[in-house]
Amino acid sequence: MIDRQAANRVVAARLTHELVVTGLGNATFDLFQAGDRARNFYTWGSMGVAVSVGLGLALARPDDRVLVLEGDGAVLMGLSGLVSVGRFAPPNLAVIIWDNQRLGLTGGQESATAVNADLAAVVRDLGWAWSERVETLEAFRATLDRALTQPGPSLVVARVGQQAGSARPPRRPAALTYRFRRAIGSLAPEEQMAWE
Repeated sequence: MIDRQAANRVVAARLTHELVVTGLGNATFDLFQAGDRARNFYTWGSMGVAVSVGLGLALARPDDRVLVLEGDGAVLMGLSGLVSVGRFAPPNLAVIIWDNQRLGLTGGQESATAVNADLAAVVRDLGWAWSERVETLEAFRATLDRALTQPGPSLVVARVGQQAGSARPPRRPAALTYRFRRAIGSLAPEEQMAWE
């Protein structure tokens, strides 16, 4: 099993210019604690949509590498996102699923990945360029490098243990969205003035 917070520190240390979308809960909390930056887009109150948000961003910004971090429960809730990624197949999109085989934010119930859902196999059948499941930090580090440098879409399913949550980013969704949009240069002049 991989220590999820250690893996997030690896992600934060490896990031350069990538755009990052994180899912609700620990995917957001861990990356925020490991290395907050303006090019991280934290989703709030929207379980199961991080992959779809990442897909939209990858299609809108084909010259940027987009990385999505999401938990297994949220991905299972939003499987349509995986289907859409396979359909549009953006080569600049990579997704990491933190798979603890639990629904961590709703009480720790066992998720389908503990029983019958092999998400790495699912996306191969949906037309993704490649996918891999990893269970050690060393394997994760190597696979992350591949996901950030080779054409995708790619999926890394990282088997992580049960861990307590991390520090939470400030809950100011509008301000975080503005910060992200300013970092990627997508604000209209009138929006710039309204927030400063």
